[in-house]
Amino acid sequence: MSSTTTSNENPPAGNQPSAPAAPAPEPAKKKSNRARYLIIATVVIVLLLIGYGVYWFIFLRHFENTDDAYVAGNVVQVTPQVGGTVVAINADDTELVQAGKPLVQLDGADAKVALDNATAQLAQAVREVRTLFVNNGTLNASIALRTADVERARHDVARRQELISTGAVSSEELDHARSALQAAQSALTAAREQLTSNQVLTDRTTVSRHPNVLRAAGQVQAAYLNYARTTLPAPITGYIAKRSVQVGQRVAPGMPLLSIVPLNALWVDANFKEVQIAKMRIGQPVTLHSDLYGSDVTFHGKVAGLAAGTGSAFALLPTQNASGNWIKVVQRVPVRITLDPQELAVHPLRIGVSMQVDTDIAQSGGNSLTSNQPARTTAAYQTTVFDNAGHEADALIARTIAENSGTGSSGNSRNDALAAPKSK
Repeated sequence: MSSTTTSNENPPAGNQPSAPAAPAPEPAKKKSNRARYLIIATVVIVLLLIGYGVYWFIFLRHFENTDDAYVAGNVVQVTPQVGGTVVAINADDTELVQAGKPLVQLDGADAKVALDNATAQLAQAVREVRTLFVNNGTLNASIALRTADVERARHDVARRQELISTGAVSSEELDHARSALQAAQSALTAAREQLTSNQVLTDRTTVSRHPNVLRAAGQVQAAYLNYARTTLPAPITGYIAKRSVQVGQRVAPGMPLLSIVPLNALWVDANFKEVQIAKMRIGQPVTLHSDLYGSDVTFHGKVAGLAAGTGSAFALLPTQNASGNWIKVVQRVPVRITLDPQELAVHPLRIGVSMQVDTDIAQSGGNSLTSNQPARTTAAYQTTVFDNAGHEADALIARTIAENSGTGSSGNSRNDALAAPKSK
């Protein structure tokens, strides 16, 4: 028994277990490195947040930006004022046209015939009015003649009354003399009434300013305008876009034929969120970048005005929020931004291209509405290419009146004739 115990307590030397190894220090080192990295990353993030906060407080909080902005401009439609058949088209899409250049030519045969008829009627009216003035002199001479007849008849009656007592003349002859006197007086009265009637037609007027002449001159002016409107000029200088008219097409008044876009007078409509426009004022500077040129080209502009309502308020189908499923959506307010014309000349833009807009709102002492600005005294947009037709019509009327008026009969100058169609 003791031997067994001895054998259990003292095993062979070859079966004794080896001593346990010491633990490695790597996990502790990795843990310390991770903690250090986390601390460094936390410090860097905190510094970045602090730097961004300082940058925002000093710089970014004075700017409002949006990428919901697009270039806008005037799209001038060319429409005919009279109907007709297109016989010529003098410009095509993408071409630059100058103001006043003929774009579309309509068949003017019918308008030319109407103009010739109106001119002839004016000439006839002038000659008829001249006759009225001439009749005044004729009627005055007739009155003088009738007055002499009355005086002669009165003397005949007086002589016969003196001789009736002597029996040299009969009572029948005296009655004939008295009838002749009465007839002469009636003829004188009729001549005077006829002169008065003719003077009513010519009183306080001249040949060129007579109502009949003015009416005929108005018809000439209308006919000339219809004839001149068979040629459609370019109302402004710009580029042709969206041409839909074709040669041989029958067009009606007001039908869109083509459009003209002046690329030197563009602006930007930027749609800012309603929470961004509290400090936005008219005149604040704006920097813009176009997707057309990228960030290498910077445009400069100014806030021209803020719209009177949000975009959804003027939509074709306005939103209806009076329902149980209402969800608040941040609205956007259109803001018009003017562009520098010199920058547009160097880097032309196109209508509809996207823009990146940054508005400096640091100076917020201005107005957000245009109520304090003086009222406009001139037209915002205008064209004078249609004025020549009126001047040419006046010249035609003056020439027609002069050709059909006698020397000195009208009693007025060329300016009086030019003023005739304007007095109707």
